[in-house]
Amino acid sequence: MPSDLMDQLLAEARYARERYELYKARVYAGRPTTLTRLRELERVSEQAEERLRHAQGQAQGVHA
Repeated sequence: MPSDLMDQLLAEARYARERYELYKARVYAGRPTTLTRLRELERVSEQAEERLRHAQGQAQGVHA
């Protein structure tokens, strides 16, 4: 797998995870939020992590 693609997937997963964590902190702080938005950010984060895991698995399979 090309290194630049793996770097992009890593960055996307990190970005999605950070957005979800920041929004979750807003919920706990009692700031105006919606549970729908929190769930959406969680879903996006999980999907990005899954794409990254899949790519990492393929990369390991190629190099094994």
